[in-house]
Amino acid sequence: MDQARSVSGLLQLPAQATACYVLAHGAGAGMTHSFMSALADGLSQRRVATLRYQFPYMEQGSKRPDRPALAHATVRAAVGAAARLTPALPLFAGGKSFGGRMTSQAQAETPLPSVRGLIFLGFPLHPANKPSDERALHLSHVRIPMLFLQGTRDALADTGLLTAAVARLGDIATLIPIEGADHSFHVPARSGRTDAQVLAEALDALVAWMESQTDYPGR
Repeated sequence: MDQARSVSGLLQLPAQATACYVLAHGAGAGMTHSFMSALADGLSQRRVATLRYQFPYMEQGSKRPDRPALAHATVRAAVGAAARLTPALPLFAGGKSFGGRMTSQAQAETPLPSVRGLIFLGFPLHPANKPSDERALHLSHVRIPMLFLQGTRDALADTGLLTAAVARLGDIATLIPIEGADHSFHVPARSGRTDAQVLAEALDALVAWMESQTDYPGR
């Protein structure tokens, strides 16, 4: 990030990659968590590169997330690194829960160079059992396409509130509900589907959306 502070990152670059996704982790688990690894592996199989990275608090072993200003600076540093490492690839950014929200806040404040779209894997619209859409207010300042992949059983995003928030953003935003999934994209056994099948469904939708945005003039 700068001479005084740095964080770890993991680049997965498949052969004949078609895009790169700068992938931030959630508040409670870092870039090597099994879910993050499964995301990166699944995207690699679909010819999408990923750059995973740690926020400083996770790098230091703390459980308290960084203040927004530091988190935003980390997002910017990761996006810059991805642009240098994969200069020929269309660039997207976002991530899981907290990581996705910090990315959107950074983009709303000052556009992230070369990023063509934001992708949220479980946008944390509100704390559990405290429905509100205040965390979505900054999204009106984002001027690039956004994709929301959201479980319909997500306790951190009331379906009605999120649907309305995305609708207010207009054509720039797309919501793809993942039926029966919770905030971790887990589905109950009675659903008749496995978590692996749900993740594959989400990744197929993510890659298809990326492909639809490749001609978009990123900012």
